[in-house]
Amino acid sequence: MRRGISLLLAFSIGLTSVAYAGGLTKSSKSRQISRLHHNLLDGRLANQYKGSSRLLPEGKTDYTAIPRYTGNYKGKYKPLAEAAARRHGIPRDLFNRLVQQESNWNPQARSHAGAVGLAQLMPATARALRVNPRDPKQNLEGGARYLAKQYRKFGSWRLALAAYNAGPGAVEKYNGVPPYKETRNYVKKILGR
Repeated sequence: MRRGISLLLAFSIGLTSVAYAGGLTKSSKSRQISRLHHNLLDGRLANQYKGSSRLLPEGKTDYTAIPRYTGNYKGKYKPLAEAAARRHGIPRDLFNRLVQQESNWNPQARSHAGAVGLAQLMPATARALRVNPRDPKQNLEGGARYLAKQYRKFGSWRLALAAYNAGPGAVEKYNGVPPYKETRNYVKKILGR
């Protein structure tokens, strides 16, 4: 019975593909319906992958849902931030939220602790990463690289963000998010909880 259903499904998908490729479905309504079907199937497939422990990369157990970036900034640094995030395997929305929180997209931002630029790199961290913290592109690259390093070390975005804010030593010392009000609020604002 399953084989029959599978064959019927494969046949109908094949016919749809042939009809689509042959130009038989040209109306905008047909294209819209097809797009909706593809999006639905993509979503179902993504949920299956997300729920499957066999399909996860080895050693990764982070199931943190990343909230969408809903900030208003659409300026010239956003594509640079997204490119840096992509290069280092960081969810785009997470890195956009980090930059929003760190500097509000101000490349001239400077913290009371001495952190500089869009991703608020400390001078010693920038030197270790071999980036110029005053150059927006290098600052974002360094910030993304540093966040990715913390994620690889701690295995979760929550702990990676805590390490980004308070330092990896603090996360190790407390075996989790340190009990610092600033760090807890920082993680909460970026992850939305």
